[in-house]
Amino acid sequence: MTDPAPFRADLAQGPDTSAFWVHSSDGVRLRVGHAKARGEAKGTIFLFSGRTEYMEKYGHTARSCVQSGFDLLGIDWRGQGLSDRLVSDPMIGHVDDFASFQKDWSAMRAFAAAREVPKPWFLIAHSMGGTIGLRALMNGADFRAAMFSAPMWGINIGSSLRPAAVSISWAASRLGQGHRIAPGMSAKAYPKAEAFEDNLLTTDREMYDMMRRHVEAEPRFGLGGPSLQWLRAALKECDALAKLPSPALPALCFLGSRESIVDTKRIRERMTHWRGGKLLLVDGAKHEVLMEKPATRRQVEGAALSLFSSLSS
Repeated sequence: MTDPAPFRADLAQGPDTSAFWVHSSDGVRLRVGHAKARGEAKGTIFLFSGRTEYMEKYGHTARSCVQSGFDLLGIDWRGQGLSDRLVSDPMIGHVDDFASFQKDWSAMRAFAAAREVPKPWFLIAHSMGGTIGLRALMNGADFRAAMFSAPMWGINIGSSLRPAAVSISWAASRLGQGHRIAPGMSAKAYPKAEAFEDNLLTTDREMYDMMRRHVEAEPRFGLGGPSLQWLRAALKECDALAKLPSPALPALCFLGSRESIVDTKRIRERMTHWRGGKLLLVDGAKHEVLMEKPATRRQVEGAALSLFSSLSS
């Protein structure tokens, strides 16, 4: 059984979306959402968002998917959005182990199966969602194709700083301090803490202002920097994924030319050897290509939806 959950349609400005509470196998309450296709559905797109994000942020992407004939399912991962926060300070992004996110995916998949959402299934995954999505694919998730946006298959940490990041996060975990925020990170939501001129996410002021309006109107959407344990778990998962071959399915990967958050070398290495995969560079874009200027968003969404449509029969 699932109970209705709140959804801020006034902020999302997207298609009609029904939100529900589901529970992971370890008892974490998660928020999932379902928007139905306009007309007969070609299939269903699962949207795996990034760290700090929440479903309403992708209202414009959901609208494009629905208008193109796809159902869309979204989720707030554990520790963010309206899903359960995991440490006493709700502004610190925390997870004990990235394997926990696969429990979230399992709950989302069970929800989709119970609602009998139309097949085939497709994946859009951004940043941390790309880490979760790649692991799900490697574990046999039944997606027909995937689109990745600046996937976090590595974190952009300078080679001289990486050993310190590993050792500090490891020591903090051993000392029971893994819940503390990583050094240099702010506990404020990024759009409120960083001026548009200095932000690393987008070159589009309107989209950045939207992000700020969201966390001001709904403070529960806000999330600050990651915990030391999140950092340790993320580095461990990225290193583990890097040793495994890419799954056998068509995939597009978009990467902004001004990317500075994720490790672009890891992305290039994987996409070079992904049979059926294609890396597309977006000139002038920053980390969030789906939150860039309208022409860029149309380019990225259009390419993904064209691929999915070609495989939907």
